[in-house]
Formats: sequence, C-alpha cells, structure tokens
Amino acid sequence: MTIPDASTLAELIDDCAEIPPALRSSEHLLPLPRNQASWQVNEVCTAQVRDMDDYGA
Repeated sequence: MTIPDASTLAELIDDCAEIPPALRSSEHLLPLPRNQASWQVNEVCTAQVRDMDDYGA
C-alpha cells in the first residue's frame, strides 16, 4: 500500500495532524539564534566604496 502525496496545502495539514503525538518531537530542532555583534561603518568600510559611482553623494 502506498500513501499518495498531498496535492494541496489543506491535504498536507490534514496529513500532518494525523501524526501521533508520540512521534512528534517536542524539542527545538533548530538552534537558538546567536547574538550578533553590533556593526558600524568605519574608515575601512568607507574606503572600500569611496571610488564607486553607485555610492557617490
């Protein structure tokens, strides 16, 4: 017996709703986001685009 793939989003949601709770993971599958260091424009950044016409004043 084969189970046909869902052809609509509603069918997919219905299929997922039928998954027994014991088979669903209650843990986070993705790691928590990391804190990013603040970024500031400095002379090095400015020097990289100084001669580019797209960044002209």
